[in-house]
Amino acid sequence: MSKAIVYLNQFFGQIGGEDVADHAPEIRDEKVGAAMLYDQLLDADVTHTIICGDNFVGSNEEEAIERILGFLEDKEFDIFFAGPAFQAGRYGNACGAIGKAVKEEFDVPVISSMNEENPGVDMYKKDIYIFPGGQSAAKMRDDVQKMVDFGNKILNDEKLLPAEEEGYFIRGIRHQYFLPDETPAYERAIDMLLKKINDEEYESELPIPELDTVEIADPIKDLSEITIALVTSGGIVPVDNPDRIQSASATRWGKYYIDDLDQLQNRRQEAFKTIHAGYDPAAADTDPNRVVPVDAMRQYEKEGKIGKLYKYFYSTVGTGTTQGEAARMGQEIAQELQEDGVQAVILTST
Repeated sequence: MSKAIVYLNQFFGQIGGEDVADHAPEIRDEKVGAAMLYDQLLDADVTHTIICGDNFVGSNEEEAIERILGFLEDKEFDIFFAGPAFQAGRYGNACGAIGKAVKEEFDVPVISSMNEENPGVDMYKKDIYIFPGGQSAAKMRDDVQKMVDFGNKILNDEKLLPAEEEGYFIRGIRHQYFLPDETPAYERAIDMLLKKINDEEYESELPIPELDTVEIADPIKDLSEITIALVTSGGIVPVDNPDRIQSASATRWGKYYIDDLDQLQNRRQEAFKTIHAGYDPAAADTDPNRVVPVDAMRQYEKEGKIGKLYKYFYSTVGTGTTQGEAARMGQEIAQELQEDGVQAVILTST
């Protein structure tokens, strides 16, 4: 009988919630949590469950992958499942990163599921099979069923159809394919052209991806007369993180008064630090101006290169944050800045 291995995060692996999100990778030779559902539906025996905390992967991705690949070196398995990750950005990133590594190292099919808003979709849909999933665990059975149905087709050597028909996110991988009626390409191209000219519906054989473009603003000719704001996705906040911004998959932002500061301090009561879980915090904690350059902007003020640094800086965390949440937070911050007469923004990351 075929064998399968399932990857889960700390929550679905029944370790705990956010309080144990730093849980290091482990492998169990048993079916844990959602792995039991896979075992019920799959034409294979789920032999092991791998569990790892979302924060551990976010902060130590290379180490997490290395450990998990080490777990699998002496294991026999024909297919690998990761998730479902729903709308959880950190979980989606972990499923994608680990799934990609497993596929490359062991050359087995890897299947996952994520909500379309999960950033893991765009990051890893070219590397592994990712099926559209629900927003929360309420859709667990439905999402697992879709993954298992496709996995069973692979395990049973059934003919696999294009992504649109199987239901997973299009990966942009092209295969040579001959139409049953053998219509030559030039005839199909002319037919599409005529339909386009006549405003008739047609389906391109080479879909062009839709890009969410933002109109580029006109350049500012003279910076010496304007107010500039600092906005960051690098997670710089006061040491007590008063707005409780999440370290990953953020849904909150904060603004912090700096009109009386020549630079951001890393000590004293008004000290600043980063709460970002996606990069090594040492450099930012030592000098938060490396991420939010208040010191450099004050120098530009003195030199007359800019008119004024805005009295607040704005901060959130970008890692694992969904496109929808990022767009909402960006719009909210931009509206505040526009209402207060800010003419330009310097957006810093990590």
